[in-house]
Formats: sequence, structure tokens, C-alpha cells
Amino acid sequence: MFFPLVCLAYFATPHRLRWITLLVASCIFYMAFIPAYILVLFGLIVVDYTAGIVIERSRGARQKALLVASLTSNIGILAVFKYYNFAVISAAGLFGSTADAHVPLLSWALPLGLSFHTFQSMAYTVEVYRGRYPAERHLGRYALYVMFFPQLVAGPIERPAHLLPQFLTRHRFDPDRAASGLKLIAWGLVKKVVIADRLAGAVDTVYTLPTAHHGPAIIVATIFFGVQIYCDFSGYTDIAIGSAEVLGFSLVTNFRRPYLARSVGEFWSRWHISLSTWFRDYLYIPLGGNRVPRRRWMLNILLTFLISGLWHGANWTFVVWGALHGCYLVLGRLSAPLRDRARALVEQTALSSIVPAAQTAITFALVTLAWVFFRARSVRDGFVLVSRATDWSVFDLDALGLTRGELTVSVGLIAALFAIEALSPDDDARSVLRGAPIWMRWSAYYGVMATLLLLGVYNNSKFIYFQF
Repeated sequence: MFFPLVCLAYFATPHRLRWITLLVASCIFYMAFIPAYILVLFGLIVVDYTAGIVIERSRGARQKALLVASLTSNIGILAVFKYYNFAVISAAGLFGSTADAHVPLLSWALPLGLSFHTFQSMAYTVEVYRGRYPAERHLGRYALYVMFFPQLVAGPIERPAHLLPQFLTRHRFDPDRAASGLKLIAWGLVKKVVIADRLAGAVDTVYTLPTAHHGPAIIVATIFFGVQIYCDFSGYTDIAIGSAEVLGFSLVTNFRRPYLARSVGEFWSRWHISLSTWFRDYLYIPLGGNRVPRRRWMLNILLTFLISGLWHGANWTFVVWGALHGCYLVLGRLSAPLRDRARALVEQTALSSIVPAAQTAITFALVTLAWVFFRARSVRDGFVLVSRATDWSVFDLDALGLTRGELTVSVGLIAALFAIEALSPDDDARSVLRGAPIWMRWSAYYGVMATLLLLGVYNNSKFIYFQF
């Protein structure tokens, strides 16, 4: 009931007071997890709001020092809540002592969406420092920029120039816009509760006990996880963007059919776009980007992806995942001349028509291999899964914990998902029905509702990216 009530309150509130309605709603939304943690968020908001104003007024070394202080505050909060225990345990393992022998571990839960709203706050102070956006003088609107509830806990990560001005725009209720947003919410729900949560059971069965499974089950479970995490995360993004659209706000696109990419580099221009562009603009380019000697460029790429992996979670599995993607990009650039010559030769033969499909398949295989370590409970489990994936001595898909009917439904849903995405001309599933006869559109809408009711898995499953 939360979202409909917020919509009613928002459009019933005079324009000059609507920021209060949205801010109160965002506070209630955030406090549904652990209420006390809103004090942490308020603290960061006050620090960065003040820093933005003072940075804008300062120049030279003092301006840079203020920026560093603001960034350190955000990164410090992340370090304490997210990486402190990881650092203590890793150091203990390295030096051969127990984790809590000398340094106590913390028992705090990770604040909801901490990595997302800290990155959004840091984007603001950096943009003010660079002179690309003026410091926000209205504390309430700046707080709303950080806390806007549709994208508060899992993005997309917004930039100030895109979101802050929208809080000044007078939004009237638009039935067509509301209908469009609700369609996107429904599609996001299908991805989450019909596809992602249905595949989760098989993935959990295999990844919980890797030594008990063989090649076929491991490969199918890993492919399922690739689809699960995509549908889970892009499903949340669709719900967030659709919810904002109903209210009159536009959030940035976060996914563009990533599994249709023909290279790992292209994959990252399609997957979690708001994060990948954040790292590009605020880490990779400041390090020198590709305007440096080749060895330095390789180091820049590897460092960016190692930090990106660590951003996702305090576990060495995420570091390995990031390192794999960094290596993919480095090897892709080094092998580009050889691949170009091979492609030129193939395109002169009858096999030229399959080159795009082969590129997509190879990219999907590389990305899926990296997902093994993203999902594994430990690096050791990840290597066990990779090694056992080649063992086809037992062909037993029943080990997935699915009946043949459930397996068939799961595969059918995945096929339908990719077919719909392939038919979407502008990366928006809603566009498939644009211009279609009214009977076809309404049949599809009823079909989506029936799919949610009949095939949805309602087990109170959280969104995967909430943990980050």
C-alpha cells in the first residue's frame, strides 16, 4: 500500500511542499529496515551538503582538501560498515591468527543500499568541485536527491544535474505517463518474481554444496544464475524507474539488453550502466584512462575492475570476479589485431552470417564464467565449481532440485525473456506493443497479470543487490 498512498499524497500536496512529502516518504521507506540507520544517512547528507557549498566558495588547495574530506567521510562510512570485518578476517588469515584474537569484529548489519547512496553523494561533491553543477542551497532538496525512495537502495545511481532539477519541476498527474510507469513496474515484477525467484532454487541447490554436483547441473545452474541476477537487478530497476515515472520523474537507464553484447567491453556499456559510468568518470579517467602508455592503461583497467568487484561485496569472490572482467578487457585489446584479421577471413566465407551470433555466445560464456565466482560462497568453492563443470560422468539434471515440468517452464521463461528483448527496438520491453492493435495490447496486459498470479514465486525473497 506504500506506493499508492505516496502517489495520492504527492499529487494532493501543493507544488512548493511536495519535496516534504517525498522526503517523509523516503524516510519511512528507509526506516522500514533498521530505523536507527537513518541517522547515519542524515549525517552523510549534512556533511556533503555543507561540503558542496564550501567547496564551491573555495579555490586551490583548500578546495581540493575539502573535497578529499567529503569523499573520506563517505568512504569511511563504507569502510566501517562494509569492509572492517573483511579486513580483520583477511589480515588474520594472512598472519595466521584467529580473526578476533587481537581486534574485535563488529556485529552491525550493513545499512540498506549504503554503496548506492554514498556513490550518489560522492558524485554530487565531485561535480560541484569540477564546476559542472552549482552547490544545492536547499538542504531538503539535497536530502531528497540522496534519499529519493524509488532508487534509494539499489539505484540507478543518479547524477545531480539529472535528478536535482526535477524536484523543481511542477508535475501534474498524467494518466498516460502513469499507465506507462505501471507497465514498466509490471514487467519488472515479472522479471523478479516469475523468472529470478523461480531460478533461485536451482542455483541455491548447486552452489550451496558444489562438491555434490557434476558438469551438466553446474553449467545449467550457472546459466540460471546469470539470468537470475539480471532479472533480479534489472527487475528492481524497472520497478524503480516505473515508480518514478508515475510521479513524473525520469531516472537514468541502467540496462540495455546486456546479454546481446558482442564483447565484454560492450557488455559493460549495457550492464549496470549508472555504476560503470560512475567508475569511468570518477576513477578510470582520473587515473589517465586510455590516454596513457599501454602498461599504465592495463593497470588502470585492472585497478578499476578490482575496486568495482570490491564495491559489490566484502568477499574475495567479488575481487576475483572483478579481476576476471579486467583481464577480459586487457586481453581483448591485446588480441584485437589478431581477432580483426580472423574476422576478416571468416567474413569472406559462407560463415560470415554467424559471426555476430558467435561473438554474442562467446561473450555470454565469458561473463557466465565470471558469475561463478560472484555467486560462490568462497574462492575455493568457485574453483571447485569450475573444475567440476568439466566432469560429465553423471548427466543428472534432477540434481537441480526441479521436476522436469519446472525445468521446462524455467527454460521457456528464459527463452521468452530473450525473445521479447530481441524484439524491443529501443531497449524497452514496452515498445514491443507500441502501435499494436488494442486487442493485442490488452491481451498482453492480461497475460502479464495472469503470469504474475499463476507463475510468480512469492516467498518474500529479497533483491540480490539490496546486500550491496
